[in-house]
Amino acid sequence: MAKLNYVDLPSANLAQSKAFYAKVFGWSLVDYGPFYSCTTDQDTNIGLNGALDQILSAPLPVILVEDLEETLSAVQAAGASITVPIFSFPGGRRFHFRDPSGNEMAAWVETA
Repeated sequence: MAKLNYVDLPSANLAQSKAFYAKVFGWSLVDYGPFYSCTTDQDTNIGLNGALDQILSAPLPVILVEDLEETLSAVQAAGASITVPIFSFPGGRRFHFRDPSGNEMAAWVETA
């Protein structure tokens, strides 16, 4: 079953953002490379994306799915546009899409 699993936030200063969320909410964030850090112990986790070439203009809801290719086909069949094709990252694979109202979202699967 698909579930909202992450909300990625843009971060112009990753260290500052991590310190803020740790201080305010007591969250521990795990680094996945030099530009991405996230919580891993919440029902819905928060991710901080500090890659300058990937900074988003709005939060990005990320949905955990069981089959990424099947979800991609369903998203396309339902008329959504793909904004970022499938790519791999440490711990998973994902793609981004815009729903019919123009909201950008992502779908992802975990990898071993």
